[in-house]
Amino acid sequence: MQKDRKARCIFAFILLTIGVVIFCILNVCIGSVKISLSDIGKAVTGKEISKTVVTILWEIRLPRALAAMILGGALALAGYLLQTFFHNPIAGPFVLGISSGAKMIVALVMVFMMGRAIKVTSLTMIIAAFFGAMLSMGFVLLMSRKVNSMSMLVVSGVMIGYICSAITELVVTFANDADIVNLHNWSRGSFSGMTWEQVMVMSVITAVTFGAVFLLSKPLSAYQLGEAYAQNMGVNIARLRVWLVVLSSILSACIVAYAGPISFVGVAAPHLVKSLMKTTKPILMIPACFLGGSVFCLFCDLLARNLLAPTELSISTVTAVFGAPVVLWIMIKRRKERTI
Repeated sequence: MQKDRKARCIFAFILLTIGVVIFCILNVCIGSVKISLSDIGKAVTGKEISKTVVTILWEIRLPRALAAMILGGALALAGYLLQTFFHNPIAGPFVLGISSGAKMIVALVMVFMMGRAIKVTSLTMIIAAFFGAMLSMGFVLLMSRKVNSMSMLVVSGVMIGYICSAITELVVTFANDADIVNLHNWSRGSFSGMTWEQVMVMSVITAVTFGAVFLLSKPLSAYQLGEAYAQNMGVNIARLRVWLVVLSSILSACIVAYAGPISFVGVAAPHLVKSLMKTTKPILMIPACFLGGSVFCLFCDLLARNLLAPTELSISTVTAVFGAPVVLWIMIKRRKERTI
């Protein structure tokens, strides 16, 4: 039994890693301009190649593919932390309105700064998104103390999300600056327009946060078995909860600051990975969730770009198509388990 579980986990990690590599290559190669593997090889080795292909590869597709991989993994990891924190299988940054809160503050900051011809830096957007995420998280935490039902908590999160989205749309609609109209595309979720500077910043923030989350593997494992058990094992519950809130908010902020709110990935990816791994151990689930989220977002971004080309779909439109059925499946499964 132990050998079978170990073999399954190894197979799952290999499968997820191969999936990330394959979809990264597909995202770089497929588009309105086809780029072959030989062209990629020539571009990497510095051999002579069309300037158009070089520009598309290095300035558009590669940064976008890396951003989808990094932010997709961060989104799935944020969802896993929130599900662990609330002991709720359908908790996630989008479902609980945390992404919408981050989007609202980022939009307000961007409108204010762009209206005064002030440059909006990556760090400014992440800090603004973090405050927005923490604001929404605060309301969700207050509601979680008032309601005991899983469905009521989700409804509360959805309502918070709607309020934040309404404020965001109001601000963006009445903005005078022509450049701010582009906020509409960002507010619907998109990996387009990524730069190497943004990729570098998000890589550093995600890597540091991932390391901090991984260090929490042992206390998280105890926390999953119940608060009383965790306390008996010497886990400081209050401190652990603070870390879960802060780390999940940082990851959510990083995602929203660059790609806008992306729906259902934070809920669907952890459960799909859990079904593949057949384990709930945090030390395995944390890296597996990151890889699973990367595969999910790379796949959905590939479809968003090419399904109705040259028209590009919102990434949230595609993730909702694949993620929403997973959420419904989880709810039906839990209902059946309760009736049994």
